[in-house]
Amino acid sequence: MLLARQWTKTQLWGIRAAWLVLALAASLYCVHRFMGPSPLETNLLALLPATEADPVAEKAVDTLANALGDRTVFLVTSQDPDHAKAAAKQFGAALQKSGAFGSVTAELPPFDMSQIGALYMPYRFGLLTRDDRDALASNTMPLRDTLMQRIYNPVRGPLATQLADDPFGWLEHWLANLPLATSNLDLEDNMLVAHRGDRTSVLVVTTLPGSAYETQTQRAVLSAVGQAEASLKASHPDASVARTGAVFYAEAARSASEREVHLIGVASACGIALLMLWVFRSPRLLLLGFVSTALGIVCALAATMLVFGKLHLLTLVFGASLIGEAVDYSIQYFVVYLGARQGWNARQGARWVRPALSVALATSLLGYAILAWVPFPALKQIACFAIAGICTAFASVLWLLPVLLVKGPKRAQRRLFVRAAALLARWHAAIGGRRAWIVAGVLVLAAIPGWLRLTSDDDIHLLIQRDASLVAQEDQVRNAIGVDNTAQFFVVRGPSQEVVLQRAEALGAKLDALSGAQSVDGWQSVTQFVPSAQRQADAHAVLTQHVFTDPAALRSMLLQAGFRDEVADAWLASYAKSNAAPLTVEQWLSAQWSQPYRHLWLGAVDARGQRGYAAIVIPQRVTPDNVRTLTNTARSVEGVVFVDKAASVSKLFGAYRVDSGIWLALALLFVLVLLMVRYKPRGGIATTLPVLLAIGVTLAAFGYARVPLNLFNCLALMLVLGVGANYAVFLREGCLRDDADLGAVWTGVLLSAATTLLSFGMLGMSEMPALKSFGATLALGILVSVLLAPIGMPHQERSATRRAA
Repeated sequence: MLLARQWTKTQLWGIRAAWLVLALAASLYCVHRFMGPSPLETNLLALLPATEADPVAEKAVDTLANALGDRTVFLVTSQDPDHAKAAAKQFGAALQKSGAFGSVTAELPPFDMSQIGALYMPYRFGLLTRDDRDALASNTMPLRDTLMQRIYNPVRGPLATQLADDPFGWLEHWLANLPLATSNLDLEDNMLVAHRGDRTSVLVVTTLPGSAYETQTQRAVLSAVGQAEASLKASHPDASVARTGAVFYAEAARSASEREVHLIGVASACGIALLMLWVFRSPRLLLLGFVSTALGIVCALAATMLVFGKLHLLTLVFGASLIGEAVDYSIQYFVVYLGARQGWNARQGARWVRPALSVALATSLLGYAILAWVPFPALKQIACFAIAGICTAFASVLWLLPVLLVKGPKRAQRRLFVRAAALLARWHAAIGGRRAWIVAGVLVLAAIPGWLRLTSDDDIHLLIQRDASLVAQEDQVRNAIGVDNTAQFFVVRGPSQEVVLQRAEALGAKLDALSGAQSVDGWQSVTQFVPSAQRQADAHAVLTQHVFTDPAALRSMLLQAGFRDEVADAWLASYAKSNAAPLTVEQWLSAQWSQPYRHLWLGAVDARGQRGYAAIVIPQRVTPDNVRTLTNTARSVEGVVFVDKAASVSKLFGAYRVDSGIWLALALLFVLVLLMVRYKPRGGIATTLPVLLAIGVTLAAFGYARVPLNLFNCLALMLVLGVGANYAVFLREGCLRDDADLGAVWTGVLLSAATTLLSFGMLGMSEMPALKSFGATLALGILVSVLLAPIGMPHQERSATRRAA
């Protein structure tokens, strides 16, 4: 047959050259990507799926994340107020000198507060606080008393207005209600200071010159902060610095992932190398096995970056564990190579191993394809990485290793293979044949109590775990400032700006009406800066009906109070001209001082082909006690949704965890049909039974251990199915091959399982809870799968095993 012939020298070198070109192309592409801006995605939010049904809500999440992402906040604290201020100045100067920040603000630059009043002055007759509007409308505000109190009140705020422009103080009242200062900070010596007990803290705020998720930016910031803190410690040993910002979390996540990649990659590679050397006693086979695996890893990296543009940390760490699975295919080829009892033919060896590897590849691809279908960006990347990696490893075993292993082995591990054959025979006699159903029944009965104890936990923190030290510092900063930075907010939509503003005002009224545990302790909205045109018109109408009904009498009142004729006339004339265009959002946005609050206005949006506008309303206090009330409040106002990203992701976790049971059942059915087609119905059932029992035992173990199931446990069971089914397939294919050394086949199965356990088991040491769940589930499932794999061997295997022994 053609397949049994050896290659010519030209063919050999041609195939080798083709693989070399592929390896060079993939390697050069990876080097090119890592030489430029880092392709690593350290934005933890990028790991999360789009959970909101409304795409505008997703835009709001991104807008808030971007608004806060380029800011870093430092809190310099000391028991001595003067020391705290001096230390903050020195710290800010050191950060500024480093050049790592776009801007550093320790001392506030002089700001003319009159700029704020200047924006609103032309529209003052449409701006009334709720108290002033209600008092005027109910005639409980004597104008003369209000005027006298305004004239003789010596206490004036920073947004005080001139008597001539605002004789009754209505605009001043409205300006005082602007949410410009919603923290515990006081302005002292042009610095933002918080006093807590005997400690004084000074705020230093910086912005970044680039993205917080760029590796270069992270390293520059960490270096600058480290040097500034060291210098501060030397000159002000009593001062401490707390910090918070996306850049610190991103850097901590990147550093942790790099450590885990090194730990998992190096430990897995060393362990696998030692195992392969012990079994094969051939450095050449070890080298070729890692060549095949390295090809898979490099091509997987290149394919993932080519498809997605970025590489998630989760994918990188998971990729380091793929070594154990990718090397399985080469191990199966090596055992055929070492187990060949007659002259070695490389092409014939590839032909022998192809059926087993093809079935194994199909089952593995099934598991990863299901991961690709789940709408989690990180899981899609993991699936892409794994599919590209194992497909490349599969192809390299069939078309590269044969041209590198043309000559037969100098020696085989006959003693090891004989012992393995004897062990297989005894183990198959104990659990195989008719006893397989007894074993299955016992395992099911033992597993039932564990299944009944299963619980679930779909918390978002299973995916993201923040550095504990950074969380503690963030809490310190938050407590000092007095602002609860929440990721829970309302999104208000409407076909026009006016409708959005009116709906936001309606929502604000309902939030103000909440009391007790359901209250939110205030809220932030663009309507606090720009009332709707209707609200401005209503305020103007109240003034028309209750203040300016008799201009002559009003003028007389002003004159009696001491106003000059020209001042009274100018104010009355301003009112007469005021019923024109209202204050708009665009005018507010164009004011420089509005920059810290611009994230409250999303502007024009286009969702599902419907154009409109949207804004954000942020409640100041969201607790488990009032979340349901806030959700119901949102539903009571048209065009309003309550966005809780963490709860949305957790809910999605739960939904897909439930759905994963259906996917797993369908995948099992698909594998069963595939194996029944290959091995006939009885053989297919026997070959599928080990991995089915492995899944059941794994679930029972979690129940007995009181470990709640999460989505990642369930998705890992897909991989248990895809990888664990391979061991029974390898054994059965070995039984079907003529003249196969079953001791070598069993050795290869055990070695494959050991390498996979070593690599995936290392995930259990990850600091990422998601990967830890993956690792624990895969390790247990694969261990049970390989132990039960002989159940899938055909009955005639007993005599064949004796012959091999």
